[in-house]
Amino acid sequence: MLEWSPLKHVGYLSHTTDWKRGLNMSLLYDAFNGVYFTIQVLTAAIAVYHFAMSIFGLVQRKEDTTHPPQKRFAVLIPAHNEERVVGPLIDSLRAQIYPRDLFDIYLIADNCTDHTADVGRRHGAIVYERTDYEKKGKGFAIEWMLEQLKSLPESDAILMFDADNLVEPKFLNVMNDKLCQGHQVIQGYLGVKNPFDTWVSVSLAISYWYDNRLWQNARYNLGLPCALGGTGLCIDYALLQEMGWEATGLTEDLEFGVRCVKRGVIPAWAHDAKVYDEKPMTFMASFRQRLRWQQGHFNCAKQHMFTLLKEGIQEHSLMKFDTAVYLFQPMRSLIVFLTSVLMFLFNFSFSIKTGSVYLNQPKSFLLWISLILFLEIPLALLLERINWRAYFALILVPIFLWTWGPVTLHAYFTKENRKWYHTVHKRSIRLDQVHDP
Repeated sequence: MLEWSPLKHVGYLSHTTDWKRGLNMSLLYDAFNGVYFTIQVLTAAIAVYHFAMSIFGLVQRKEDTTHPPQKRFAVLIPAHNEERVVGPLIDSLRAQIYPRDLFDIYLIADNCTDHTADVGRRHGAIVYERTDYEKKGKGFAIEWMLEQLKSLPESDAILMFDADNLVEPKFLNVMNDKLCQGHQVIQGYLGVKNPFDTWVSVSLAISYWYDNRLWQNARYNLGLPCALGGTGLCIDYALLQEMGWEATGLTEDLEFGVRCVKRGVIPAWAHDAKVYDEKPMTFMASFRQRLRWQQGHFNCAKQHMFTLLKEGIQEHSLMKFDTAVYLFQPMRSLIVFLTSVLMFLFNFSFSIKTGSVYLNQPKSFLLWISLILFLEIPLALLLERINWRAYFALILVPIFLWTWGPVTLHAYFTKENRKWYHTVHKRSIRLDQVHDP
């Protein structure tokens, strides 16, 4: 006869509880393994796609200007409290090697409380002052100014610059040539006028140098649309009148560029038309700027990404497919960041081993692709003949790239925000002081 024992019963329950706990942990591990595998395959596929595209940026086609000056430009400078930096920009525009009677410089003093308007007039710009405390931001300022242009001498194209920019002397000549070739939307080369101020500015500068050569130039060589950068932008005026601006979100450049692609207009790249931008010098200033970019990017992706992806596949349009992939970029950044955090939690908090083939293979493959993409950065610096000091900053780039994760996570949860945060510019740098090749 079997004898019942409380101690044996407790032991049985303990064994059963341990077994259930082990089963639950195993199921949790399998679920995580499956999700992680799917995410890593998707991320790796996009990384391979970017690498394949970047190869076409290794060669930069030399394009001589062959058309004489003939296009008339309206140059728009939206500015909010930019009295310290807008003067050198206007001076660089007035120094263009382009007939002075073929372009007008319009400064939009947007809700200014300083002497931006006075500085603009003193340097020779035509100043329009705007006051609207409800519709704030660059996109609204541009939309308002385009209405004013309807009563002014008509131009062939609109040029847009940020108030902190500096422009190379042949910029208008290159844009004139591109317009004469038939291009309707053209993005100029985005250089940096203060790359070596801090570790933040040099990290941003390296990102821009890489994008200019192995993203923008690559897509131009393939006949694909480049990404609009919000400054150094040229738009055919007839097209703009037909489409309307309608880009009043946090990333007005991205919005307009996507609308162009959906319309079948391919934004072209002008590698020889250089404009220099001032980058934030502190991490928090950079964080706020990038947060605005990502918030606007999420909103634009929500509206257009799946439509472009569907149309790209149905129409066999690489142009639309590539734009959809670009709109997915913030989500990819978020995925990479969150999976790195999840791996940390599972490895150290739950002590789950990562010996599975599912975990090791995609992760190993992704690491190799990421390494190759990172090694392309110094290659881009070499191809662009960037100052040797930039190479010493490469050790900081992985740290800065990782910080896109928290920025993007914050942006995801605040993507409905429409408030424009002004980036304060304080340094008055002239074009002859810029050492960015």
